[in-house]
Amino acid sequence: MSGIYIHIPFCKQACHYCDFHFSTSMKKKDEMVLALAKEIALRKNEFENDPEFSEVETIYFGGGTPSVLSNDQINFLISEVYKNYNVAENPEITLEANPDDLSSDRILELSKSPINRLSIGIQSFYEEDLKLMNRAHNSAEAKKCLEEATKYFDNISLDLIYGIPGMSDEMWKQNIQTALNFGIPHISSYALTVEPKTALRKLIDTGKIAEPQDDAASNHFLILVEMLQQNGFIHYELSNFGKENYFSKNNSAYWLGKKYIGIGPSAHSYDGEKRGWNIANNSLYLKSIQENKLPIETEILTKSDRYNEYIMTGLRTIWGVSLERIENEFGQEYLNYLKKQIQKFLNDDLLSIENNILKPTPKGKFLTDGIASDLFYLDSEV
Repeated sequence: MSGIYIHIPFCKQACHYCDFHFSTSMKKKDEMVLALAKEIALRKNEFENDPEFSEVETIYFGGGTPSVLSNDQINFLISEVYKNYNVAENPEITLEANPDDLSSDRILELSKSPINRLSIGIQSFYEEDLKLMNRAHNSAEAKKCLEEATKYFDNISLDLIYGIPGMSDEMWKQNIQTALNFGIPHISSYALTVEPKTALRKLIDTGKIAEPQDDAASNHFLILVEMLQQNGFIHYELSNFGKENYFSKNNSAYWLGKKYIGIGPSAHSYDGEKRGWNIANNSLYLKSIQENKLPIETEILTKSDRYNEYIMTGLRTIWGVSLERIENEFGQEYLNYLKKQIQKFLNDDLLSIENNILKPTPKGKFLTDGIASDLFYLDSEV
């Protein structure tokens, strides 16, 4: 199992909460597409002798906003992957898209392309939330695009954000219900997070927007879990819910520690032993690729790094953390350390062990990331 992630670093406008790498200027879009294609070719031998990377099973267009590309540009990049890699017979090919880009004609065109999964950035069906977040679409566009997309695509995911200032429990329930009414088989949902150096941080600091409240977000999370599980969704990762056979294969591969190549500015790659990341600057990325140089930095992951990543991803998923794997892969010292660290969380009913698998309890799920950080192994503790 392996995947290729392609980062499209352009957006029509900047959402107030976003700290991903993108540009709102489209001037270099055509040049960027050619550079992405060139990087795809330059890296074709990266896992040449690796049996785990014998087939590309997922291609994922993320960003930014990949739907700002034309269908011809998207199809061109997909064809470059096929030209340079051995692609599985039925790969999952996902396009992240915003509702304002998904007109009826565009959806019809996409349905005739190799794209077989849409991930749509709805975030909320309420006008006031969309304005607060500075989204490029409105509520009517959100509903219209889902109405059209469900006619042509079976595999659709949508994003929803909770914990937005001013969002009542009733509004949040209605947001979820609206998504369910469209028969969407996958929902990704995140708490509104205030990142440093974002417009949202500045708006809060100047008193124009209220600070998101942890209690409200925690309550929204519990509502989300309950409503989606009642409607046949499996809570397979902390922020992701899918009907059976509709889990994101691309994201599941990340969480399960599979290898992948990240193409484009700021994109990350992983080969099991080291992690790499491309430069997060469009101009410098383009210059480097034009000179046939890969603008990538890498770090070799220590045993502690790999252990910590497994703890973080394992606790976030339904697959949990295997104590047997900890012992076999990292050794008795790490297992003993983990057993010592988890004791207080077991006592507080935030973690549980069943069949030698460590998982958060329903009570502990919303606190998973904080719990994981308390279980991390620091090299100074060796």
